[in-house]
Amino acid sequence: MDEKKKALIIVDVQKAFDNQKWGERNNLHAEENISKILKLWREQGWLVIHIQHTSNNPSSLFHPKNEGFAIKEIVRPIGEEVIVNKRVNSSFIGTNLEDLLKANEISKVVIAGLTTPHCVSTTTRMSGNLGFETYLISDATAAFGLKDQNDKYYDAETIHNISLAILHDEFATVLTTDQLINDFLI
Repeated sequence: MDEKKKALIIVDVQKAFDNQKWGERNNLHAEENISKILKLWREQGWLVIHIQHTSNNPSSLFHPKNEGFAIKEIVRPIGEEVIVNKRVNSSFIGTNLEDLLKANEISKVVIAGLTTPHCVSTTTRMSGNLGFETYLISDATAAFGLKDQNDKYYDAETIHNISLAILHDEFATVLTTDQLINDFLI
């Protein structure tokens, strides 16, 4: 990455995703990789934006009164880091995210968080469609296993890899944490 202004968008790294209801998950080190990227971003003084999913349903894990709403300690916002609350899969819909990026003259966006096929994918697609040079960090996101409309189960790794393949070179450039840090940021 050159000297164009860049932002790190951390999507939905919330305690709700520790709940057993989600089932099998891949990439159990995603939060550690996000933390590694976050540390570098903070050292460089680059813009960090935390996305926090919010539900109006009191029984939802993502309701503000429930423990699951909290951002995980490993990537907890500090100082003046921005927290954007969203209610749908896209971090851009119903929020000020696009305006915030434009106001800070951001042209490059790095995305990490949970989960790959849902909020991370939707945010990545919109970022690319809105014209931001978008990078998705493959080992700084994770997926859960899912059943399709015919009740066929797909394991978490398959869901994750297919989601990344669909996004790569169409909406974003998919990189690993090490590729981002060693090849793109130096």
